[in-house]
Amino acid sequence: MKSIKQLLGKSFKIISFILATIIWCVFVYSIEGEWLYFVPLIAGDILFWETISWQFWKKKEKKKSKSKSEFRSWIDAIGFAIIAATILRTFLIEAYTIPTSSMEKSMLIGDFLFVSKVAYGPRVPMTPIAVPLVHHTVPFFGIKSYSESLKFPYHRMKGLGKIKRNDCVVFNWPAEKLGRPIDKKENYVKRCVGIPGDILELTESELIVNGTAQELFKGVKNQWHYKLMTNGTGLNPNILREKYDITEGGRGRNRNEYNLSLTNENRDALASFSNISSIKRKVEKKGVFANYIFPHNENYAWNIDNFGPIKIPEAGAKVDLTITNLLIYKDIIERYENNKLEIIDNQIYINDKLSENYVFKMNYYWMMGDNRHNSADSRFWGFVPENHIVGKALFIWMSWDKNAKGLKKVRWNRLFTSVK
Repeated sequence: MKSIKQLLGKSFKIISFILATIIWCVFVYSIEGEWLYFVPLIAGDILFWETISWQFWKKKEKKKSKSKSEFRSWIDAIGFAIIAATILRTFLIEAYTIPTSSMEKSMLIGDFLFVSKVAYGPRVPMTPIAVPLVHHTVPFFGIKSYSESLKFPYHRMKGLGKIKRNDCVVFNWPAEKLGRPIDKKENYVKRCVGIPGDILELTESELIVNGTAQELFKGVKNQWHYKLMTNGTGLNPNILREKYDITEGGRGRNRNEYNLSLTNENRDALASFSNISSIKRKVEKKGVFANYIFPHNENYAWNIDNFGPIKIPEAGAKVDLTITNLLIYKDIIERYENNKLEIIDNQIYINDKLSENYVFKMNYYWMMGDNRHNSADSRFWGFVPENHIVGKALFIWMSWDKNAKGLKKVRWNRLFTSVK
């Protein structure tokens, strides 16, 4: 009688779990919150499978030796931590660090960020077989952390919103040539200055989007290279660093010349110095071709300060193709959207068909660093496809100045500040 009662109780528990799972899946589908589908797996493990001790901190009945029980508890705790951290890192939020000065002064070298995966929707891992909690390389061993024996196509779950102009975005570097899968390419963080459909242009270092010059909003600190001339007396480097946070550049070819990277605020502050005779932004001349600037062809005589106009591709939009403008869209057609592209007798063939136009499959974005004269960004390698987007930079949880000493190494004023 007791066994029958237990069997009925277990059956009821299983049926209830199945019904609850179905209701949960319908709910998740209705809100397009795909990243919540894994919740029943955790509930099922707690109720039935018990592969992980989800309450490992509680003492269990001593069925085995004390040493063995403690060892199992440690294994359970480590397993739980790895699984929880992997789920958190994949679908919700992940930590990143700023290794270069391309976003100075909005973000500094040594800033540690939390990046939201749900802001734009988490990606389903494209290379799911991988060492947990590392990116593309296993630390200390120097070997790749993933296997390409199983690959999933790109799919992004429903997010809280879409990428907006001026968002600080983390993405996989599309120009990487090492042959890594998309989700294992190097992570970059830049500001999105152009969204799908925008027409973007740089004129004498000023950014113009859809015909309107882009003004800086509160918290954003763009900086450019400036040439300063003094009346013979020098500038104190300690004052420049400690009072004005001017850390890039130094003296020029003669004792009266300085080449510094400055924000507008710093430019105005230094212009008031009595020993500064002139201060001028260093700008490349319009029409001067720089071969390191996208699309790396003399037909587009662009440089770091004068670029475009260029239209950011949008999913479903059609573009008429010519031999000249194919230079702009070649990587999109061939690399990012996986088509066969050939030029035969000065005519364009896509997937062995003569093509006079092309319809984009994905949205694309234009990313630039706030340190405009010291940032390798879309001006150098072009568009960022939507399948390379990782997430949105949220806030700085730690900031570490390696050049300072003692407690001054921690930039206390930056801790837990939001990213503008």
